[in-house]
Amino acid sequence: QVQLVESGGGLVQAGGSLRLSCAASGRIFSRYAVGWFRQAPGKEREFVAAITRNGLNIYYADSVKGRFTISRDNAKNTVSLEMNSLKPEDTAVYYCAVDLDVVPSRISIPAAYDAWGQGTQVTVSS
Repeated sequence: QVQLVESGGGLVQAGGSLRLSCAASGRIFSRYAVGWFRQAPGKEREFVAAITRNGLNIYYADSVKGRFTISRDNAKNTVSLEMNSLKPEDTAVYYCAVDLDVVPSRISIPAAYDAWGQGTQVTVSS
């Protein structure tokens, strides 16, 4: 079982940037697709971005395209989410998750993922 720990959240002004990291334990991290999701108070968890096991396929929610960049380093068992031009509506708890049996049509669905981190808070002030 892979264990995940997110870091890098914080408070930033609108227009600013943050870089989130997801560190994974376990030797088989490279076999997993990794996704980032977020959940704001009173809202459902929503898809942000995902990257396949080899990094060749990347997916973004329309709301973050052009502003967020997901990347992975399998040698270091980490996945990063670079977030630029942040908006107040980006405020949420951000979670990373892993999916062993990734199916592209389900990559944006939280229920498709096998393990989750504890989340990191991102707050964007206006």
